Amino acid sequence: MGADYYIADSENGDQVDDPSEDSLFMRLRDLDHDGNSFVTITPADLGAPWYASVSVLEEGGYEVEYSDPRHGEHALSVNTDLGEIARDLTIWLARRNTS
Repeated sequence: MGADYYIADSENGDQVDDPSEDSLFMRLRDLDHDGNSFVTITPADLGAPWYASVSVLEEGGYEVEYSDPRHGEHALSVNTDLGEIARDLTIWLARRNTS
């Protein structure tokens, strides 16, 4: 069965349909500099133009990007707290399904 809302893809080929906050946290925890440096989250509906991504930074921490052109939304930040990133992603993703 496919995703109903969104898909999380890691650079290493790991893919999860409709990941929970815990699942996102685990994907983020697995990021490294050796072939698994980012996770992207895209809509299951290929016609929706939004995305979110988290990339591990060489100097430490994570670059977090949110983009939803339908709402003129684009944010880029750096964070070191994986729990906070996973929580914020989950909240942002939930809003994609109500707009």
